[in-house]
Amino acid sequence: MPSDAPAGASAGRWSSLERPPLNAEGLRRALVTGGGLWTSLEVVDSTGSTNTDLAARAAGLPEGAVLVAEEQSAGRGRLDRSWVAPARSGLFFSVLFKPGDAVPQERWGWLTLLAGVATATGLSRAAGVDTALKWPNDLLVTVDGEERKTGGILAERVAGGPSQAEGSGGGVVVGIGLNVSLTEDELPVPAAGSLALAKAAVTDRDPLLRAVLRSLEEWYGNWRAAGGDPAASGLQETYAAGCATLGRHVRAELPGGRTLTGTAEAVDTDGRLVIRTAEGQHEAVGAGDVVHLRSVH
Repeated sequence: MPSDAPAGASAGRWSSLERPPLNAEGLRRALVTGGGLWTSLEVVDSTGSTNTDLAARAAGLPEGAVLVAEEQSAGRGRLDRSWVAPARSGLFFSVLFKPGDAVPQERWGWLTLLAGVATATGLSRAAGVDTALKWPNDLLVTVDGEERKTGGILAERVAGGPSQAEGSGGGVVVGIGLNVSLTEDELPVPAAGSLALAKAAVTDRDPLLRAVLRSLEEWYGNWRAAGGDPAASGLQETYAAGCATLGRHVRAELPGGRTLTGTAEAVDTDGRLVIRTAEGQHEAVGAGDVVHLRSVH
């Protein structure tokens, strides 16, 4: 239980003693080392969306800026869906990548999948929980034998600015939202989950955030060093190994209202989901909403 609640704090703000605030100074000491990827780390009590805030400032910031919110009032997922959770019940943060000329821009789309791999890897190490990936940007945990979404990732291109050292192609803000301590009655929808409900060994957000950011730094460094090549960096193989979508019968709801049903067979070198239809044709899907229908045996 936290001992640093300020005297006179309202009962509402500190009503959940099991949800202490993040230690911003400790996180900065551990992660902003001067020789690594992370160049700044800011924790705010509340904001609309960390992605929106960081994107607005991205042109004037170096690569590696991290913005964390204890609470988001207008958090966004894909397709402009909302992402709302109680204060300090999860990890809600955005990071700024500026690959510059080291990675061709056509490969920047892999950053969403890279963030998924890095988050799953970090959580496995720090929380002892098995996290699967649902293409393209969901994180799944198992609760009472059922797959549930516990996290999501949203990547957005941002414009470059005069402070950018490499190239003029701007950058990418990657936002990650993760339900950590949500209880069953706090879930926004029945299909949602949390690390606590998945019986994670650790639900302290400080070590979880450290683990995910360190994993992101490692995966991004390897991917960037390989020129963004998903095969050479090991990213494509690792994503496929942890992707719960592959081998499943799925329905892809595509832009423009078209629907595609079939078996998800692979993730190609562009990060697209390759679906084999009942007629035996293969189609690569680059954007869309994928629903897992049933396992194929």
